[in-house]
Amino acid sequence: MLNLDRLRTLSAVARHGSVSAAAEGLHVTTSAVSQQLAKLERETGQQLLAKNGRGVRLTDAGRLLADHAVRILSQVELAQADLEAHRGQAVGELRLGAFPTAARGLFPGALARLRVDHPQLRPRLTEMEPDASVRGVVRGDIDLGVVLDWHNRPLSLPEGLAKAPILDDPADVAMPADHPLARRRSVVLEDFADDEWISWPQGEFCHDWLMFTLRGQGIEPRLSHMAEEHHTQLALIEAGLGVAVAPRLGRGPVPAGVSVVPVRHTMRRHVYAIWRADADRRPSIRAAVTALQEAGKEVEGR
Repeated sequence: MLNLDRLRTLSAVARHGSVSAAAEGLHVTTSAVSQQLAKLERETGQQLLAKNGRGVRLTDAGRLLADHAVRILSQVELAQADLEAHRGQAVGELRLGAFPTAARGLFPGALARLRVDHPQLRPRLTEMEPDASVRGVVRGDIDLGVVLDWHNRPLSLPEGLAKAPILDDPADVAMPADHPLARRRSVVLEDFADDEWISWPQGEFCHDWLMFTLRGQGIEPRLSHMAEEHHTQLALIEAGLGVAVAPRLGRGPVPAGVSVVPVRHTMRRHVYAIWRADADRRPSIRAAVTALQEAGKEVEGR
């Protein structure tokens, strides 16, 4: 029996033209791609890749199986979608992934709505970063992911995914309450060129965005601390240890020792849902997207 995850990996290599590009498209490491392909070669008993200079190419057998893989994977998704569409109801398990502030700020309302409107649907939420959600949807580990990008830094999505907007999430600058700019009605990032910054950890999409944005304003940021959770960032700010960009979604109460000031040229995170295009007809996908969009409207209206 051929493993679907390994077929997805082979299909990605055929589509992207190299192991490294396939790894980037699948949001996994190159070694993970190589391991999956080696296992697939053992399963099939045939050589699927051959060396080509510093890279690799698909053998005749590899191209043949990759062509089949595209059809097989599409049929698996279509079969599941057609079965649900035939029922005409959102039923069964629906695996969801979302980054932490969306899990906190959007999903309680959305999941409560789904429980009332679709009692036979069993949504299962796992908190994960956007890259992990993309990887999970592509690999079939989750059915729908909620991800983000920024107004000036889009998130790269692989082919074969569909998406729908959920909400735009404005971001402020958070600073100690005794900061000289704490009472301003609005600020610009250049105002904080001499401040120490508190950031998300290196390697995260939002950290890369922050570095890109500050440098685009002529600021070489001085990072004092890095923390994944926004609550931890706010605690560090309250202690007078730096400033940070603070999105509003899922932010919760701001500590007494912290001031948040809007940015004059509004910075926004675009929050949206993604799923495999082959699953587009699934009523459970459509129900989840609708519930998330309704929850997003409630958040924006506060």
